[in-house]
Amino acid sequence: MATQTKPILHGYFRSSCSWRVRIAFALKGVEYDQLPVNLIKDGGQQLTEEYKALNPMQQVPAVEIDGTTLSQSLAVIQYIDETRPGPRLLPADPKARAQVRMISDLIASGIQPLQNLYVIQKIGAEKMQWSQHFIDRGFQALEPILKQTAGKYCVGDEISMADICLVPQVYNAERFKVDVGKYPTIKRLNEALLEIEAFQVSHPSRQPDTPDDLRA
Repeated sequence: MATQTKPILHGYFRSSCSWRVRIAFALKGVEYDQLPVNLIKDGGQQLTEEYKALNPMQQVPAVEIDGTTLSQSLAVIQYIDETRPGPRLLPADPKARAQVRMISDLIASGIQPLQNLYVIQKIGAEKMQWSQHFIDRGFQALEPILKQTAGKYCVGDEISMADICLVPQVYNAERFKVDVGKYPTIKRLNEALLEIEAFQVSHPSRQPDTPDDLRA
């Protein structure tokens, strides 16, 4: 089903959703091209008519792959998992797979959207307190779930889509000055995952559009 043409990722270096897709490509060993979409410059390049044709929600990422364009990072990750060889990103066991989806959805639907760029621009001066509140609220739910599901990684001892979602969310938490130390399981898992090459090469500090002052 996969073609020889490299996928194209339209993303932004610091976007959690773009980072998730970069991690998935790296874990699968898939080469791809990046076309950065600057969410700040010119009022936001995602708001152009040209980009709207790629992703009508005017968000990143959009991924051109196998003759189609996909948006929504979890859908992209699952497509990559189903069409590319390499380590499974969703477990074969139905219960473990459901746990991975539960954790991924908790982050991707219950935490991250409440502190993405569009929302905090609308909040204005209270954006730091707003973001901290909703990240803490989400982490207070996520921590006891991970205590039950985690082994070496979020669900057992294999890296999954849940881990792909966790690391960018912890990065955001640290950006917004959340005390991640209050959540020892989240902290342990994040530290273990950041030792893995796929999470390092996909990191926001190492992307083509990373500003020089944020580059590792």
